[in-house]
Amino acid sequence: MAVEGAVHGSYEVSITKKTIVKATEPLPEPHILTLSNLDLLSGRFPVTYFYFYRNNPLVASFTSVVDALKSSLSKTLTHFYPFSGRVVQNQSTNEPEIVCDNTGALFVEAHSNIALKELDFYNLNQSLEGKLVSIDNDYPLQIQVTCYTCGGLSITFTFDHALGDASAFSKFLITWSEIAMAKTISCIPDHRRYLRARVPPSYDPWVDQAFVSCTLEEIAKIPMPKISLKRLYHIDASSINKLQRLACMDGSSRTKIEAFSAYIWKVMVQAIDESHPKCKMGWLVDGRTRMCKDPNTMSNYIGNVLSVAFGEASKVELETGGLTDIAKICHNAISKVTNRAHFLDLIDWIECHRPGLMLSKVVLGRAGPALVVSSGRRFPVTELDFGFGSPALGTVCSTIQRIGVGYVNQRPSARGDGSWTVSAIIWPELAAALESDSDRVFQPMTADHLQL
Repeated sequence: MAVEGAVHGSYEVSITKKTIVKATEPLPEPHILTLSNLDLLSGRFPVTYFYFYRNNPLVASFTSVVDALKSSLSKTLTHFYPFSGRVVQNQSTNEPEIVCDNTGALFVEAHSNIALKELDFYNLNQSLEGKLVSIDNDYPLQIQVTCYTCGGLSITFTFDHALGDASAFSKFLITWSEIAMAKTISCIPDHRRYLRARVPPSYDPWVDQAFVSCTLEEIAKIPMPKISLKRLYHIDASSINKLQRLACMDGSSRTKIEAFSAYIWKVMVQAIDESHPKCKMGWLVDGRTRMCKDPNTMSNYIGNVLSVAFGEASKVELETGGLTDIAKICHNAISKVTNRAHFLDLIDWIECHRPGLMLSKVVLGRAGPALVVSSGRRFPVTELDFGFGSPALGTVCSTIQRIGVGYVNQRPSARGDGSWTVSAIIWPELAAALESDSDRVFQPMTADHLQL
């Protein structure tokens, strides 16, 4: 096939081959998988996980790596067969559904003209989009494997959010790694999407204040309050531990994420227009351990089980308050949604507002300045070995072009020393405030941080 080039300065990525990888037999008969209520809250945003691997001298060639990945992917799709299907709009219900017909996943092979250590790991706008991530809306799962001049590799995995959330995608990636390494798989995926409303549905009125029904067209027209920078940062373990100590100085117990959120929120005040006396911070919350008495009951549930907690504070509170005070606001906001009643209310609210998609009003950009924090401390990083070693970096980003809220996603670093990798979608003033802060918590990611 013809070679496609993506040239930006001296950094070029050439796509050399595209293949459709299908699940191996036997599979269930082709059928429609109806999405659950919480799947309708996903916004259908594309989610990309990207991993970088150093050169492994024991690997014979790029071709052998690609062939092995395709073979193990085909076997993995047998277990995760909806990922090999199509996400289509049902014309009768006006809602998306998954056609499980083994259309296949899109597998892209590419070559870069630079060594891995020369890549700009900080500026994801420049290094990822249109080069390491290419989107074809016909395939809800897309993989691109890129070879560098040093022999290193990158793998990007892009999922349609209708397939699931971070927990579901982590199960898929771990299973693929296990199959590639000829290990016994640790997950028997549950594809039933059984999260349905109570009869009759009922919910607390607060849900109306936080969420709204919307269409794909409305999502595509989200106002863009300058949230356009996609950046990658390294956070030292010493900085994380210091923030947690400061957040707990009143004797309370605060998590690292609560302390980290409090720090960002305090810095964020510097990056907000004076016309906004208040601002919000949000947190993605996984409901799997909250929905059932046994926290393991839903551990292999494949789909979306996410909600969003939001806290609000005035600029005065954030400017004058200490980290202890702000961490308390974070803790109280998160605590309101980490329970079964919250998720049952949310499921019932969605039932009462179908058909269509649902989103938080804040995510749609309808509630003023806001930033959402996502904790991925359980997301696989070093575990993702496909037979050519553990990655030097593993994290998440999105190719979404319009978004009404800033996002900060935390992942453990591949260094294994307690440090974090943080990807961010933020506005320029917030990037400047975080990077210029005297505490130097947010360090722009470099090849040195990754020990390349």
